[in-house]
Amino acid sequence: MRVEVHGLAPGWHGLHLHAVGTCDGPGFTSAGSHIQHIHGDGTPHGLMNDDGPDAGDLPNLYVDEAGHGMAEFFTPHASLAEFGPGVSLLDADGSALVIHANPDDHSTQPIGGAERGSPAGSSRRNRTARCPPP
Repeated sequence: MRVEVHGLAPGWHGLHLHAVGTCDGPGFTSAGSHIQHIHGDGTPHGLMNDDGPDAGDLPNLYVDEAGHGMAEFFTPHASLAEFGPGVSLLDADGSALVIHANPDDHSTQPIGGAERGSPAGSSRRNRTARCPPP
């Protein structure tokens, strides 16, 4: 996955895949929890958690002083396919890529201190919607 952003606050930002392809409400709570938590398997959050990561966990994104950031990530825990390994991002209600206000410490629960933030975009079968940063 390739992420490019413009107009965000400089610094590190947590980046997660959320279970629902909408970015409404205060803190974008309509995006739901991380994608894996919808299946109730109880895997804890955190790329550096000995019992994790959950499928929504991604590395932090760095945004420079001009508000630009770019990164490429690979995750075996999510998929654009309907079947096979990884949680499908294109299920009936889609999924959202959320850029959080603060960096993720990759270990504490529930989201590593990242707090809710800017929705980067959402995906639904046969269409992609962009959610503008606040």
